Amino acid sequence: MLNLIKMKARIWFLLGFAGCVFLMSMGAYFQFVGGLEPCPLCISQRIGIMLTGLVFLIAGLHNPAEKGRKIYSILGTLVALCGGAVSIRHIWIQHLPPDEVPECGPGIEYMMENFPLSEVIKQMLSGTGDCAKVDWTLLGFSMPAWTLVAFLMLAGLSLLQFWNSNG
Repeated sequence: MLNLIKMKARIWFLLGFAGCVFLMSMGAYFQFVGGLEPCPLCISQRIGIMLTGLVFLIAGLHNPAEKGRKIYSILGTLVALCGGAVSIRHIWIQHLPPDEVPECGPGIEYMMENFPLSEVIKQMLSGTGDCAKVDWTLLGFSMPAWTLVAFLMLAGLSLLQFWNSNG
């Protein structure tokens, strides 16, 4: 058991990447099999998962020495925490009283075709009324809440590699 915990940082980073692939697979499953269309904040969280996974993949493939491992560790932690911040915003919108929920906006495809990129990014990060709808729960927690848990776990995994002496 102790050897499992003392794995090389490269293995931990690649396991983090595998976790991100799993999360993206679940998002695709819920969208294409379950019929749940992602709102702008859901898409932003998916981008956060992809960026976190990219940092983990590069770190795992690069397999740097101590200084590089620490840099990847901090970068992975920061990217995961930024994704977690989007999840917190999403959870907050889901818990607003109905009269305070932002107006529903146009679909993301329409916005990408008709609005400047800066406006699309603003909408994706601020959320719309679509983001307040809770379509799925597990153990009483919505999908953004579980995504927040995943981001915190990914951030913790990345941060732990800062102190991993197994290179």
